[in-house]
Amino acid sequence: MISVDKYFPIFDKCIAQYHIKDSVGQELNNIFTEGSFEALLYHKCWIDTVQWHFEDLIREPSIDPKSGMELKRKIDKSNQHRTDMVEQIDDRFLEEFSAVKVLTNATLNTESPAWVVDRLSILALKIYHMQEQASRADASEDHKQKSEARLNILLEQKVDLTTAFEQLLEEYKSGAKTMKVYRQMKLYNDPATNPALYGKK
Repeated sequence: MISVDKYFPIFDKCIAQYHIKDSVGQELNNIFTEGSFEALLYHKCWIDTVQWHFEDLIREPSIDPKSGMELKRKIDKSNQHRTDMVEQIDDRFLEEFSAVKVLTNATLNTESPAWVVDRLSILALKIYHMQEQASRADASEDHKQKSEARLNILLEQKVDLTTAFEQLLEEYKSGAKTMKVYRQMKLYNDPATNPALYGKK
């Protein structure tokens, strides 16, 4: 398992690769070895990056209702894919800490490691796009200054969240915290639990 300080460079490479074509229809080209943790992080960030731009597109005020509904379906599918990837990442962490002897007074964390990874990936996207806003040639100086101030906050958050995550992983390694994962149970995606789906004749 790679150290946390290697995560952001992976996310940054992914986001930069996406913006070469800057198209939601492009195929994933994972630059890391298939099956590696790095490849998993890259894939996760790619999903987040595509969805980020889906969310931009669906907010177009003049979007055709039919196109908007098609895009909403893509966002729903992407959200499920994102959750599936989070669970795959958590499986890697569960494997990593499986041999740790948990202390009798070990505590739980409010979220699993992979959901922290999710937050880091989204944060990388926020930083990229805020940097973009801070240097926009067609924007006012006021806009650029506000974006720069927001960017500084995001960069501070990057340091804080990365540090906190490193500390959390150390607690897992030492047995001071115990890892417990609850799988996502999205009832609306399941034809057996969504009334709008199972109620149809």
